[in-house]
Amino acid sequence: MTFQSFRRAHPNVAILGATGAVGVELIRCLEQRDFPLARLKLLASPRSAGRKLAFRGEELTVDAVDGASFNDVDLALFSAGASQSKVWAPVAVAAGAVVVDNSSAFRMDPDCPLVVPEVNLDMLVAHRGVVANPNCVAIIATMAIQPLHRAFGLTRVRLSTYQAASGAGAAAMEELRASTVAHLAGETFTPQVLQHPYAFNLFSHDSGVDLDSGYNGEELKVVAETQRLLGRPNLPVGITSVRVPVLRAHTIAMTLEFPEPVSPDAARAALAGAPGVRIVDDRAANHFPMPSESQGQGDVLAGRFRTDLADPTGRSICLLVSGDQLLKGAALNAVQIAEHLFADAREQLRSSEVLGEPVA
Repeated sequence: MTFQSFRRAHPNVAILGATGAVGVELIRCLEQRDFPLARLKLLASPRSAGRKLAFRGEELTVDAVDGASFNDVDLALFSAGASQSKVWAPVAVAAGAVVVDNSSAFRMDPDCPLVVPEVNLDMLVAHRGVVANPNCVAIIATMAIQPLHRAFGLTRVRLSTYQAASGAGAAAMEELRASTVAHLAGETFTPQVLQHPYAFNLFSHDSGVDLDSGYNGEELKVVAETQRLLGRPNLPVGITSVRVPVLRAHTIAMTLEFPEPVSPDAARAALAGAPGVRIVDDRAANHFPMPSESQGQGDVLAGRFRTDLADPTGRSICLLVSGDQLLKGAALNAVQIAEHLFADAREQLRSSEVLGEPVA
């Protein structure tokens, strides 16, 4: 590493935003993947302090974050929003922690790597104390785009995203549940979290719209982050983002244009061996990626490969992908980043032991 590395073989870990939808998944991922931590500290806002959350058979108490929270912390996983990340990330780094941040606060900072391990792991070594976890759509999309980019090159990307309530947090997920119950009972429901009625409805993504371009904030983030993750700052990316009444897992219809003709079979074969991608592509059964099957697991599902009929040159392929926004689109990707940071640090610690230097 060119900046901090973990100071001991089993790092002390803190989660900021532990009670949120992504925070809960971070805890679960650390447990399920048996992350070799020494101690886990759960942090949140004062209103959530005192709550108990389970980890490895114990009940851990959530503490209110303060200036001393990151003392003796080696790794801090942040999922508390951009404003909180801007306040607390410098504090954590100053205390000696490496921060993996799930907010938008540092994603376009040229001094902060934006990382999906399967896509651009080489960027991780450039961190200076903070690593940015990308937007959930950018993660899920590039998991499928990068292997095809690597195999065939890439000249244009067009995306239509169908985004679940999980992308707007636990409160939006609860609003979808409550509004669905009310709708089925014939009762009136007034939205509190989202601008429009959610049950049995879909609408343009709820982030603010740029009045000049007509694109919303989510779409602009996905364009910029996809270009950055692929290392193609001038890659043409078009996108329309829609919020759909699904609890968790985003689905993306994409059309990719390549420099030369590519067959659906060649595209399928290129993705079949890609890490973290699973092919779901049964034309006879009309069985393709769905959020009901991508949710709750870490793979990005890819299928429905076909030639774009609007491109007579044969250079464009259409496909459908789906991935769990709370897992690969957020918590799992963050933990995978931490695993790579730890593996690198562990190797450094082994080298120190071989050289006879003291290791904590």
